[in-house]
Amino acid sequence: MNMNKPTFLDDVEYKACSAAQSGKEWNWLNPQCGAFSHPANYYESSMHVWHEFEPLNADIECDVVVIGGGLLGASAALHFSEQGVDTVLVEKNRVGSAASGRNGGQLTPGLARWEAETMIEHFSFEEAKKLWHFTSTEAMTLIDDITEKYGLDVQRKRGHLTAAVHPGHLDALHEGMKARQYLDEKNTSMLTQDELREHVQSDNYFGGQLDQLGGHIHPLALTRGLAYGFCQNGGTIYEQTEVQSIQERADGIYVTTEQGVIKARKSVVMGVHHASFKLLEERNQTTIPFYTYVCTTAPLALDLKELLPTDLPVYDTQFQIDYYRGVSKNRLLFGGEGTGSCWSPEQTHDYLLGRIQHVFPQLEQVQLDFVWSGTTDLTVNGAADSRKFGSQYPIYAVQGWSGHGVAQTVRIGKAIADDFCSASDDFNMLTRIQHQNIPFGRALAPLVIPIAKSMYGLGAMINPGKMVSF
Repeated sequence: MNMNKPTFLDDVEYKACSAAQSGKEWNWLNPQCGAFSHPANYYESSMHVWHEFEPLNADIECDVVVIGGGLLGASAALHFSEQGVDTVLVEKNRVGSAASGRNGGQLTPGLARWEAETMIEHFSFEEAKKLWHFTSTEAMTLIDDITEKYGLDVQRKRGHLTAAVHPGHLDALHEGMKARQYLDEKNTSMLTQDELREHVQSDNYFGGQLDQLGGHIHPLALTRGLAYGFCQNGGTIYEQTEVQSIQERADGIYVTTEQGVIKARKSVVMGVHHASFKLLEERNQTTIPFYTYVCTTAPLALDLKELLPTDLPVYDTQFQIDYYRGVSKNRLLFGGEGTGSCWSPEQTHDYLLGRIQHVFPQLEQVQLDFVWSGTTDLTVNGAADSRKFGSQYPIYAVQGWSGHGVAQTVRIGKAIADDFCSASDDFNMLTRIQHQNIPFGRALAPLVIPIAKSMYGLGAMINPGKMVSF
């Protein structure tokens, strides 16, 4: 297919969002910048208008159907196409319009909330080492390989910081570093309070950890870039095409949409994350939804280097984490919180602006140009839930990212294609992680999440040196 690569504007263009508003997700734009019923968020506003794919309007056949045009779906489709598999991707909205194109853009290692220490607890040394490198060194390298192969600009930057809001949290960060070293991955180092100040001009922190492996990225550019590579390899994408049902029959898997049916002769991949419960039907529901929030400031009055001299993205260790990084034209992207019920734009604006002023009180006059929400999902044990089922044809599904996992999602997309083509057993490794069913979890999320947060928050008050992040 003849299409342009996804490319960036010099800064932003205030405009309407090209995707339909979905679920409870919303975008807010400073009224001084323009008036749109559904404005584009910062990521879309920072990119040139990109290709729109036609909806499906016929019955077709292919070898593999990928459902969902986010990072998992686009990565799986790309890697299927690289191995010559006849693949069709369908997306109910626009490519990258959901969580994959709306997240904070940090690249951090681990499997959702599973880090090296947890993997060591649950697996043998060799298995833990394999899983850790899958979710860290291999995941980061894969993104670099893809962007180089297809000539993509995704604003990739290397390295990130974890800043300790309590002296006791330094012990937990150090233990995590030792666990990573035990698994033969040595990209982290501890920073004293003075050393951290060389990277973050804030008095809130007592030191931290520098991770040279991670970094940050423009997530919408990455998602669109994966889709671009898929199409360059002859793949087909249909947007505005929502899947209504999946039915396995003797001669294949029938994927029904409003305007047509796709017969997948060999396999289906469900890359719809928090919405996968709609298609899993009677199977165990192992996730509950929660909502996250991000903003981007107007261009700051002072030079961003006066806040972040080395331009490294930052996570902190408070229970309700803050994360932030510099973006185009001297803007600060800032995110945090996770709630069971979706906050309003006004409540979110005030919360995030307050957090920015708390971390950087030297910002006397700061305005927010963009604020937006996102929907993700979480599992009980904190690891992503990877499944492979189907009586005759393999059906793949991954969910439960808990707000973490840009690079890992891309890596799992490759693992799915490799599993289908018998090129590796990486995906089987992921399916061995056991997950707990959550009866009525989706309905009870607005109650369960605040209760859980209150319990954890109370524990943090009693023992502030114990690091627990949500």
